[in-house]
Amino acid sequence: MKNLTRHIPNTLTCLSLAFGFYGAILGISGYYSGAMSAIFLAAVFDFFDGLAARLLKAYSAVGKELDSLADVVSFGVAPGMMLFSFLDNLLHGLSWHDSVVCKSFLIAAFAIPVFSAIRLAKFNVDDRQKTSFIGLPVPAHAILWSSLITVFASGIHANICILPQLSGLLALIKPEITLYVLSISAIATSLLLISEIPMFSLKITTLSWKANRIIYMFLASAFLLIFLFGILGFTLTILLYILLSLLFIR
Repeated sequence: MKNLTRHIPNTLTCLSLAFGFYGAILGISGYYSGAMSAIFLAAVFDFFDGLAARLLKAYSAVGKELDSLADVVSFGVAPGMMLFSFLDNLLHGLSWHDSVVCKSFLIAAFAIPVFSAIRLAKFNVDDRQKTSFIGLPVPAHAILWSSLITVFASGIHANICILPQLSGLLALIKPEITLYVLSISAIATSLLLISEIPMFSLKITTLSWKANRIIYMFLASAFLLIFLFGILGFTLTILLYILLSLLFIR
């Protein structure tokens, strides 16, 4: 039985990798909502593989390396392909889309997988990140971008946001502005991955309010944001996570 249970964490990691690969396929094909769902499922399996390893005490050097490799695909390559596909489609609507300058904006999509890989490599050799993080975690970054791209691609409407005053907002934004904002933002948030900014972990070791005040505040706010804004709420949740980390973590 022990020989069987020790394979459970790595099996969950492989499932995370499989969903990440599927998300990459959907993302480069322009099926953004499906890609986002696949990335979210990859994040679920990524959470449970670590939990299973701790509960079953099934740690292994192979499992640690496999987890990082899976994360590069699921939370680096997959959202990067989503952004590349979206920016590429956006460029075709511009009169100057054939210019070298215009095509250079696609480089921003490469920042996501590249800096995600660097972040994961640093994490594996950094002993300071046992109970908290230094730099934005790659799953959070992937959730941020997969949800944001899905919102931009679909437009804010009743299926995405329940606030009618925001309906049609994205349709008013010029493609050039969207191109500039997304390209600059992709590079900026990717740099957060390798930054030295401390960020809190969602691991709960005790149920006391004092020890988990920030976590409880964050989770309550996350549920509210997702309830109010739907898919956009996931984007806002990650932005809130970054803000709370900047304000309260030293």
